[in-house]
Amino acid sequence: MPRKNNRKGKGRGGDSNSEDESINDNGSIYSLQSENATSLDESDEIIQNERNEEKFMQALENAQEKSVQTRVQALQTMSEILMHRYMPDFIEDRKITLIDAIEKSIRRGKGAEQACGAKLAPLLVLQLGADETFTKSLNQFLQTTIQDKSVTFDARAKCCGALGLLNFLSGDDIGDLLELMQLLETIFSGSYLRDEKTPISVNAEAGAMHAEALSAWGLLLTLIPPGDFVSLMNRQQMFPSIKKLMGLLESPHLDVRMAAGEAIALVFESGRSHDEDFLESYLDDLIIVTKQLATDSHKYRAKRDRKAQRATFRDLLRYFEEDISPEINIRFGTEALLLDTWAMHHQYTALCTVMGPGMTLHLQENDLVRDVFQLGPKVVPCPISKSNKQSKHERHLLNAAAFKARTITRGKNRDKRSAVFN
Repeated sequence: MPRKNNRKGKGRGGDSNSEDESINDNGSIYSLQSENATSLDESDEIIQNERNEEKFMQALENAQEKSVQTRVQALQTMSEILMHRYMPDFIEDRKITLIDAIEKSIRRGKGAEQACGAKLAPLLVLQLGADETFTKSLNQFLQTTIQDKSVTFDARAKCCGALGLLNFLSGDDIGDLLELMQLLETIFSGSYLRDEKTPISVNAEAGAMHAEALSAWGLLLTLIPPGDFVSLMNRQQMFPSIKKLMGLLESPHLDVRMAAGEAIALVFESGRSHDEDFLESYLDDLIIVTKQLATDSHKYRAKRDRKAQRATFRDLLRYFEEDISPEINIRFGTEALLLDTWAMHHQYTALCTVMGPGMTLHLQENDLVRDVFQLGPKVVPCPISKSNKQSKHERHLLNAAAFKARTITRGKNRDKRSAVFN
């Protein structure tokens, strides 16, 4: 850009009017490039959206194919796109077809296909918003699948997670939530102590399913009003006893122990927000067990498992001893989300599990996710700041112009020094 300015100046004999004209010309060039950069960015975004929509449509067609591998790949592709893109209008127009594809994958599929279908279900709800009709239609066969012992543990685990998320996002009937929580307990009760003394030996896959069911149970617990929860817990109705939950801390499987620790924290947090002496008689024993797990150094456990367990149970120990919950500040764009309760931690983790690296985008754009964390309306970027934001090409040109100006100035100084020496 500066080259054009210098060439025009020299070509016109350095006339002042010409210089003014050249400066104005440069101003127009900067403006044009800025506008072009913006339009290019918008054009690239439109092209990318069209590609994703075409890819999604192809995957939706492939989900009806006879080949199991093709159907599984199609479900995975659709999940990946919904994780990284917020496209509610596009999904709304194909809702019925998608529901049918998910239902068939879970009811008629086997193993991996059922697991992929279960993963896609909550992503669909996150795109469409809390749709009670849609949730009820999925609930029925998800509940049937988690109770079907002929289905693989992994598929049943994914269905437990999907059930928890679907009803967390759209469930507002406490009676329905309590029934579902009882159903989930029938799954993770497989890891209860035998006679409240001896850990039951289950394989790793079954343990993972129990942990997933317990996490889903904890997620739904965050929706139960504390007063109702304390009343039902004290009457030993609808909810497992604290002794049974503490027994899960002796499970041989890390994911069960960690899920149990977080569930107990959710129980205490909810109960103590209504009654500060809730379950006080169990607190000393709970602190002893938690401290042992927070300092566990048994060599028969994997080093990575020991590290994860100690980190989780140190936070739990601090909560039980000092009533201090861990705080995490999540930054996204110009906003921030403070996770300062066990309930918020659990909700955020559950959503991250299904949305993965797309969580940041959904925090910024997704109305339902923003409503869950009470983030308010979407933040609209300031037009001024957007227009002033320089593209990489503009920054390169400005740096080049500054470099040339420095070179000219230094050259003039060198000329003056040489004149003095002569």
